[in-house]
Amino acid sequence: MEAYSLSLFRLIARLDIKGPNLIKPVRMEGLRVVGDPNKYALKYHDADELLFIDVVASLYGRNNLAELIERATDRVFIPVTVGGGIRTLEDVRRVFNSGADKVAINTAAMRNPQLIYQISQRYGSQAVVVSIEAKRVPSGWEAYTDNGRERTHKDAVEWAFEAERLGAGELLVTSVDQEGTMRGFDLDLIGRIAPHVSVPVVACGGMGTLGHLHQVLDSGADAVAMASVLHYNKLTIGEIREYIEKQFSDQGRSQARGEEARPQC
Repeated sequence: MEAYSLSLFRLIARLDIKGPNLIKPVRMEGLRVVGDPNKYALKYHDADELLFIDVVASLYGRNNLAELIERATDRVFIPVTVGGGIRTLEDVRRVFNSGADKVAINTAAMRNPQLIYQISQRYGSQAVVVSIEAKRVPSGWEAYTDNGRERTHKDAVEWAFEAERLGAGELLVTSVDQEGTMRGFDLDLIGRIAPHVSVPVVACGGMGTLGHLHQVLDSGADAVAMASVLHYNKLTIGEIREYIEKQFSDQGRSQARGEEARPQC
């Protein structure tokens, strides 16, 4: 793990929304109501970013997060990414007008890959995040859409590379198998993508301990998106940041002595 990657590593709080509620699935199934999304957005004010996902937007063909995003961005002054039900440039414009900084697209991008290019041309590649929901299959990983409900029969790793070529400025890679379990990331999946693309990769699905953070850093991730571990108070953003700062400080001292830093987890 290199010092520069620690100093730039981002902590993203993920908020899955259904109607008026913050919810939390496990492996993208069995949605459980957690609480008021606005209260949790304020709770995570010290994160590097907030990620709002409308988990039923693609199913019903709309994104209803505009009011929620407006309220959040009035009170929380960190970048906001919004995903779910974004199908057209008009949808993107509406989300940005509500205060979002980036959009995350999955289902619409899979159906119309040129949408990635169109958004990047209109708003810049930094504004478009391609969300990849990957489930293990015998041949590797298959990409899913509609919040893990629909198969695509498309290789998730190859789709990541294609999305980058089309203009994605960031990849949000979620392991459907690990999501909500707090048992650790799919390190093989992240390792197959992150070292081979030139855009940031956000690892999502499985964060439960500080050790998991260290592992996914070593796999090449540039950021982690977390939900259960934060919602259920297993760890706080402050505790995670303190851990990262300690690692960065320890590495700096070791490098000054000409030694290789040892993990502290």
